[in-house]
Amino acid sequence: MNPVTNFDTKKYGYVFNIQHYSVHDGPGIRTIVFLKGCPLRCQWCSNPESHQLTPTLAYNNNKCIGIDECGYCLKVCPVSAIERNEEDNKIKISWQVCDNCLKCSEVCPSNALTPYGKLMSVKEVIDAVEADSVFYSRSEGGITLSGGEPFFQMNFALELLKEAKKRRINTAIETTGYTNWTNLETLCQYLDTILYDIKCIDSGKHKKFTGVSNEKVLDNFKKMCEAFPNIVKIVRTAIVPGFNDTNEDIIEIINFIDGLANVQYELLPYHRLGQPKYEYMGRKYVMGNVKLDDNKMQTLITLVKNQFFFTDKLS
Repeated sequence: MNPVTNFDTKKYGYVFNIQHYSVHDGPGIRTIVFLKGCPLRCQWCSNPESHQLTPTLAYNNNKCIGIDECGYCLKVCPVSAIERNEEDNKIKISWQVCDNCLKCSEVCPSNALTPYGKLMSVKEVIDAVEADSVFYSRSEGGITLSGGEPFFQMNFALELLKEAKKRRINTAIETTGYTNWTNLETLCQYLDTILYDIKCIDSGKHKKFTGVSNEKVLDNFKKMCEAFPNIVKIVRTAIVPGFNDTNEDIIEIINFIDGLANVQYELLPYHRLGQPKYEYMGRKYVMGNVKLDDNKMQTLITLVKNQFFFTDKLS
């Protein structure tokens, strides 16, 4: 079945994961709802399955039981994108030919072929979140919308936050900030915390490594701090070797956010945990075997501790 594209975006949206019992993406114990779709193409992205709005086909060779024992996927593929891999008698996919109809995933008995993402209603998502509510009251936790980029499904994200507020669930969002100010302003009315990515200050470098410039990201952040001083703002920077791993890079960000209302700052280490997903989707992981130097990371953490002072002043 081809992915559904004609639906009420206020009632339904594409979700590729709901992660329970998280303690890293907002205060307390949280349930993270990962929404599909993102306008950025960060070279180090750990969730490449989020890029496309609709479900994306993935193939895990280790789960394939072989053509001789199965072979159902070959029979249902309408564009002949699947063929025998003579090396192991399993399948191989011509990704350039595949039209992502997902028919093969429907007949795969071993889940070697699976879609990343499914269409869910607002009620389905919030019911899944509310099932964890026993953990929220004691830890001040709640729901965090992540992605992808939640603003890519603006209507759905807004309705999720509204429904969460109706059920008295603490709300947070993890965002790149790459959206129109009107969208950010609207969602902020239903947010307790915002985790905001500021990857670097240099716009040219930002565009080279993410595919988009960052003027909108930085402008939105300043406007948000002025318009919504009470929202807790946690600025995050993933430290990526060769991109933003110098003292100068981090000092530029500190200087940008210093003195703004209710802002905290966190550094996150680069990792390659999402690398296998690229292979599953027939894509190349362009960062290769790049590794983050632990000593350099510790130096940057110390720099932030020494030069950035959290302020809760409200302006």
